[in-house]
Amino acid sequence: MSEHFDVIIVGAGLSGIGAAHHLTTRCPGKTFAILEGREAIGGTWDLFRYPGIRSDSDMYTLGYSFKPWKERKAIADGPSILAYIRETAEELALESKIRFGCRVKRATWSSERAAWTVEVERGPSKEIVRFTCNFLLMCSGYYDYEKGHAPEFAGIERFKGRVVHPQFWTEDVEYRGKRVVVIGSGATAVTLVPELAKEAAHVVMLQRSPTYVVSLPSQDAIARWLQQRVPTHVAYEVTRWKNVLLGMFFYQLARRRPASVKKQIVDLVRKKLGPDYDVDKHFTPRYNPWDQRLCVVPDGDLFKAVKAGRASVVTDHIETFTEKGIRLASGQELEADLVVMATGLRLLFLGGVEVVVDGRRVEPSKLLSYKGVMFSDVPNLACAFGYTNASWTLKADLVSEYVCRLLNHMDAIGARRCTPRRKDSDVEDLPLLDFSSGYVQRSVHAFPRQGSKKPWKVNQNYLLDIAALRFGEVDDGTMEFAGTNPAGAEVSARAGAIP
Repeated sequence: MSEHFDVIIVGAGLSGIGAAHHLTTRCPGKTFAILEGREAIGGTWDLFRYPGIRSDSDMYTLGYSFKPWKERKAIADGPSILAYIRETAEELALESKIRFGCRVKRATWSSERAAWTVEVERGPSKEIVRFTCNFLLMCSGYYDYEKGHAPEFAGIERFKGRVVHPQFWTEDVEYRGKRVVVIGSGATAVTLVPELAKEAAHVVMLQRSPTYVVSLPSQDAIARWLQQRVPTHVAYEVTRWKNVLLGMFFYQLARRRPASVKKQIVDLVRKKLGPDYDVDKHFTPRYNPWDQRLCVVPDGDLFKAVKAGRASVVTDHIETFTEKGIRLASGQELEADLVVMATGLRLLFLGGVEVVVDGRRVEPSKLLSYKGVMFSDVPNLACAFGYTNASWTLKADLVSEYVCRLLNHMDAIGARRCTPRRKDSDVEDLPLLDFSSGYVQRSVHAFPRQGSKKPWKVNQNYLLDIAALRFGEVDDGTMEFAGTNPAGAEVSARAGAIP
């Protein structure tokens, strides 16, 4: 016998716990469960344990819309974020609704039953367990929890020291007093380097090419001022919108005047490191701002470590590992006791879950994203997928709100199925993510596509998504509704909607 729920949420991380709140408050009559592959709440923030783990977005936008962030730091550390997520779950009394150790492997849809059968491997024995639901909400993130991206470097087997990937950092990784090389230049690398440099003999950030690095205050002065003068929820809402609008302004400015913004960013780095530092080589990317995600360093901690001589940046290509470290294309050899492969993540659509609709296996790359929430010809399934140019939770919150609107609309018209249908032949297929980052380019071919016009176009814009998801028509002519009303008569919100 399988347990049945109106809604199953996959993932008990930041998005999944947020989705549970929205279902509880907006669809109080719906039953739901959360399936979590790990044994704890927190998702990313429970998985990553490397030194200095923190957000690269401010917590006034990475935090939930419904729960003010009250800590002093706006750029928060991982343990604080994890505590925030767990506190939210505790306030919602979610313990009885979460099924831990349930790794979802397959989801099979039956139009006849208007239900999903969700197959999971449970516990260390990988016992097969099945759940059924009417609607499936995927909050499993977008990268592979089992594997990080690790390039195959020549001679790595000869290295006598230790090699570790940040995704799998354990407490026994020793770096105090050691010579450390961190390979990478993204968010993980710029987080690790200043933290390791506090106790390591020396830390080198080894990069093939530079990334834009921006220093922001770890505390938001305006938020602290407001918190002392107005109610907490008012201060939070004002700060949230202030940061949303500033972020959108900066993004639009970077896209419209890339040369000017590039100069400003690089000049700020030069001011931090001094006129004698080779900023052109180590901190001036070849691409324009926001062609890739910017890296944020709180209070300029990376620059402080470099300026103090505790850390250094080397821009070069790896020729081979040696017994003592890494030899570069320039001939320079970096001696190391520990090498940290901050070389990126592996993206994974829906956490690698196999999706089958009416006996036919769904090929993700053949799908078209609908409003950045659902997918063409896949009924009753939504996915929380955040922004590339802003905080993840901004979009995840809107996705959950929209799903609740959708469920309530289906109840109102007696529909059991909702399916986005591609009817406009003029819609051009485009990549889902327009980002030049390596981790995107390595995997985007295996993800759904987006369309050239709405509702198939993915908005990387919070205001446009508010209009579409919070206030837009649910029955928009593209979404087809079908099912059986309480009186037993077959209904459809659109002619020809029933397959």
